[in-house]
Amino acid sequence: MPPPSLPPTIPACDPHDGPASLQLIEDLTTHAGAIQRRVLGEILAMNAGTDYMRGFLGADADGRHAGELAPAFKERVPVVEYEDVKPYIERIANGAPSSLISSKTITELLTSSGTSGGQPKLMPSTEEELDRKTFLYNLLVPVMNKYVSGLDEGRCMYLLFVKPEIATPSGLVARPVLTSYYKSRHFRERPDSPYTRYTSPNEAILCPDSAQSMYAQLLCGLARRGEVLRVGAVFASAFLRAVKFLEGHWRALCGDIRAGRVDAARVTDPACREAVSRIVARPDPALADAIAAECAPASWRGIVRRLWPRTKYIDVIVTGSMAQYIPLLEFYGGGLPLVSTMYASSECYFGINLRPLDRPENVAYTLLPNMCYYEFIKVEKDGETVRDGKVVDLVDVEIGGYYELVVTTFTGLYRYRVGDILQVSGFHNAAPQFRFVHRRNVVLSVDTDKTSEDDLLRAVTAAKRLLAPLGAILSEYTAYADTASIPGHYVLFWELTPPPLPATAATSDDGATAEAEAVARVMAACCAEVEAGLDAVYRRCRSRDRSVGPLEIRVVSPGAFDALMDLCVSHGSSMNQYKTPRCIKHPDAIAVLEARVVGRFFSDTVPHWEPFQVDDAAAATATATDEADGAGATAAASLNEGAPA
Repeated sequence: MPPPSLPPTIPACDPHDGPASLQLIEDLTTHAGAIQRRVLGEILAMNAGTDYMRGFLGADADGRHAGELAPAFKERVPVVEYEDVKPYIERIANGAPSSLISSKTITELLTSSGTSGGQPKLMPSTEEELDRKTFLYNLLVPVMNKYVSGLDEGRCMYLLFVKPEIATPSGLVARPVLTSYYKSRHFRERPDSPYTRYTSPNEAILCPDSAQSMYAQLLCGLARRGEVLRVGAVFASAFLRAVKFLEGHWRALCGDIRAGRVDAARVTDPACREAVSRIVARPDPALADAIAAECAPASWRGIVRRLWPRTKYIDVIVTGSMAQYIPLLEFYGGGLPLVSTMYASSECYFGINLRPLDRPENVAYTLLPNMCYYEFIKVEKDGETVRDGKVVDLVDVEIGGYYELVVTTFTGLYRYRVGDILQVSGFHNAAPQFRFVHRRNVVLSVDTDKTSEDDLLRAVTAAKRLLAPLGAILSEYTAYADTASIPGHYVLFWELTPPPLPATAATSDDGATAEAEAVARVMAACCAEVEAGLDAVYRRCRSRDRSVGPLEIRVVSPGAFDALMDLCVSHGSSMNQYKTPRCIKHPDAIAVLEARVVGRFFSDTVPHWEPFQVDDAAAATATATDEADGAGATAAASLNEGAPA
């Protein structure tokens, strides 16, 4: 039997042709194994001659057939983490040729929310990769149309924002993946379509000042209130931040709508102001009064549905760490479905949700086999690698199993551990569907910040030295992300020995004692020191984005952590093996410590943040070709020594 006719690696996809788009999904998922083999062959044929790959496959790799290279790739190229490939990427950032890792020209570097050495990781990208991302975006509408009708009869109010970017020494721009896409011609010059007709003009989305952009986009969304069929943002936290912003600015927004203007004091960016002015050019007192009538009541339950009554759903990511925001979204949404449409990262876009109206806890993403070459490391539920766990292909995962995602991309990453822990929930044809479980090693996250247990330990270790004036030491601590208010913030429970203050001293409202004032100063300094010790993404969220609130330390009474241990043991933990968890999420665990809080302290300083700079130390070896070859061979040898079985 002849092999099946497979869709192109980047198929043409017209979002207006629903049947053809849905059939394309069927074709891709039915032939997932064959497409994966072809993807690996294409990547190897294209990039086997790069410095990185020749270090493992040999100097003659680019002259060999892809079918011959695939087994060698699995046998010789190691599974790696960012620190292993960081020197190559930094050399490109400093002016070395793209051919270190890619035969295609690296056109930009994408900054990940994950960090290395406290700074964002850099992921290589090419012009062709934007075509791949656009293909995936084009599939989303046909899938939604299958479940929700009439989406072409109005606009979508998607609140989208850009973030800072820098120019590296090579001239390549380094910026977040979504900023890259919004600034690309694929987004800015997209064809007019009812499915990509936003309430916000491009100038408001691309405004570099996030506060001005937020005001401008909400103003447009309110002015076009009657046209809005769906609302959303990329992350749940960003959408809720917009609701909180609206709560504080609705009177000013109504004033602008009533007067038919854009307040020049609030939106100073000329391009943004001019574009928005065209949308609110006509005074509309009736619309302003209708909006004010919904916003004025004390309760904002169901405010999204009340302000935009034609809205059919809220489009936000509510999986992973964003699941903590589901109660607030349900409160403000008034019963609107919460839809997570796609699964993507800075490394690559991966898959889509084929059942978008499923409850958030049931969301599963179908990985599209043409986006990259997938492999999976079998892990325990908590992300620990299974002893002697094999690295398996996309079509060989088992339902119910937990895996860490490993990708080989068209842009120069090879057998790269993404760090996402996924559980297989089923299959669509031959393509597995995955439930996102969590990020490996991440214990705290409010927005795009991702703090590991090691990050937290280092920051707390630095901060606890400041306790010396109180004659106290930190005997135990744990933390959780408090997202009951917007923006959310980190809460650390600290037990100090000896206790530095009476149970009421730090919270007394009537003339705090000198002792309590001294304690408060020290504890506020500890809060600030913890924040200063966290990574650049956290500090950016605090200082520029204001998407994370001031860190809080809650001092608990002696014995509080004994009570926490008793609770954990009563729930099945072994007394002999019990270790204090450095992050707690269960409401009962939080309540046990909360009941024993004797003092609450907040950081009174915004941590310092500035756009990162690429380390130019790698530039010293970035010029001579023979040096590059030698470096590649040396790196290959050292990586092979640590390669998993």
